Amino acid sequence: MIIGNKEFKNDNTYIMGILNVTPDSFSDGGRYNSIDNALKHAERMINEGVGIIDVGGESTRPGYTKISDDEEIERIAPVIRAIKERFDIPVSADTYKSAVAKAALDAGCDMINDIWGLKYDADMAEIVKKYDASVCIMHNRENAEYLNLIDEIKSDLSQSIAIAKDAGIADSKIVIDPGIGFAKTLEDNLAVTKNLESFLSLGYPLLYAASRKSMIGLTLNLPADDRLEGTLATTAYACIKGAMFVRVHDVKENKRVIDMIQAIMKK
Repeated sequence: MIIGNKEFKNDNTYIMGILNVTPDSFSDGGRYNSIDNALKHAERMINEGVGIIDVGGESTRPGYTKISDDEEIERIAPVIRAIKERFDIPVSADTYKSAVAKAALDAGCDMINDIWGLKYDADMAEIVKKYDASVCIMHNRENAEYLNLIDEIKSDLSQSIAIAKDAGIADSKIVIDPGIGFAKTLEDNLAVTKNLESFLSLGYPLLYAASRKSMIGLTLNLPADDRLEGTLATTAYACIKGAMFVRVHDVKENKRVIDMIQAIMKK
């Protein structure tokens, strides 16, 4: 997997660190929505061993309020530009809108993390290809009704992969995400996690993103700011199941879990 000027190897699990520059994200809204605070947090994550930083400008928590392209661009583009000017680290933009993606890529972004798997905006795949960027294709759909959960998620992801391929995006620049917390019940999210390795049959690196999400909160009956241990459990499981990336808020703790798991697995 290639993101920017970095190659990510199949036999490792890397950290995608979350940098939300929003006032209303479910877990850390408002903490990093200034360039100075965002840069400080980016530097901290880099020192703690992050592999890529994911910058988001619109909360996609349940019941979120959609914002305009211009507002989202104003939030993320200056932060992406500042990070890329200061640090040698791949950066992704968490957006499903092609105009926002273009602005992020113009600012130096290396990857687009699309929660709608290239299906929301018909121009998204072409923008990614035009900039020779990488893309994270996440599973999502309008409803949470399934006859065969895993097979249908794989089928939906295959459709998104076909969109990427038709646009000419290289296999080496595609990663897939089964979409924990999106169009899925608690039981669905647990089942997706349990069967995580089955998505590797699609032939692409896997990203797993459960950090502080409702799956953990509902299982442990804990608020968003008290879900670290639950997140670490999912990270360990994803690492064992073969995920190349885990998208998390707490880099240091998750990196230690991964390093320990990998030390055991490689013996």
